[in-house]
Amino acid sequence: MSAYVSGSLGRGWRIAVFVLLPVILLCVMCLSIGFGATDVDLLSAIRGDAVLDRLILLHERLPRTILAALVGASLSVSGLAFQAVLRNPLADPFIIGVAGGAAVGGTVAMLLPIGAVIGAWGTPVMAFIFGLGTLALTYRLSRDRSGRMRAYEVLLIGVVFNTFASAVILILKVLVNAQKAQEMLLWLMGSLSSEIRGPWAIGVTFLITLVASIMIYRVTPALNALALGEEAAASVGVDANRVTRVVFVAGSMLVASAVSVAGLIGFVGLIVPHATRLLLGADLRRNLPAAALLGAAFLVAADLLARVLFPVFETEAPVGVFTALIGGPLFVWLLRREMGGLR
Repeated sequence: MSAYVSGSLGRGWRIAVFVLLPVILLCVMCLSIGFGATDVDLLSAIRGDAVLDRLILLHERLPRTILAALVGASLSVSGLAFQAVLRNPLADPFIIGVAGGAAVGGTVAMLLPIGAVIGAWGTPVMAFIFGLGTLALTYRLSRDRSGRMRAYEVLLIGVVFNTFASAVILILKVLVNAQKAQEMLLWLMGSLSSEIRGPWAIGVTFLITLVASIMIYRVTPALNALALGEEAAASVGVDANRVTRVVFVAGSMLVASAVSVAGLIGFVGLIVPHATRLLLGADLRRNLPAAALLGAAFLVAADLLARVLFPVFETEAPVGVFTALIGGPLFVWLLRREMGGLR
């Protein structure tokens, strides 16, 4: 099964896709800002006539919408990169173990009195530190004696570490009281309702997303060559080890950043790359920016749905629930379309 097969696409179609995607993202973000669990008079909020509405707009909806877009873009770009370098259409951003490490870090932060020292930043800071620690550990374990990094070893170590991290988190949940276990569960299911939505959080997340995405984009020609196999790529001068290392580091930075501010949000980094390949073909130079835009729009829309349905459930469901409910059936449909299973 090849995840990189697509029909020939005309230039006009590609241009139309790249025109529509920013428009779709802008429209979804405007809807996210305009709608929510409570009604807000946007004009009064912008003019400053309604203080409460202005607070909701500037301190709740606008930063949350921007953060959702950044997390969605991070997960989609990292998922696309991992699927390419591992040559596995089922690879997602959480497959190499960094997400498991970040989840353990965030869970530990909820149990320790870190909040008394650094406040609400405790969970994301610990999640990011543990995620980077897992990155270093996986990088060390996946190299052979010659220093070469093999993609399949990264994959195996990531699967094992994620299983180990799940066991650690399960033990921690058993040892705490019901209220704390519920708090941990909500964070692990993915949520953008955290207090970490200020300028610093958005700025740091944006910087990491931008730098890591540029790192991956610069090796997209090499990733295109690797899709044909390492021998074929080596014949045109591609260093598979260097490309794997760049993707591994940059993708892990994206995953650690996303998990630190939003928890574990599944399916975004799995289905968006399949959708962009279906729309634009196999060239990763086109797929990467398209994945960033589509992933951002998808997560903003899912978060909007979670907030709009607040009166129905009388609570805000984790956004990870909606990405799973939407993403599961959508992934099956996209995969069958990509394989030619649907006519």
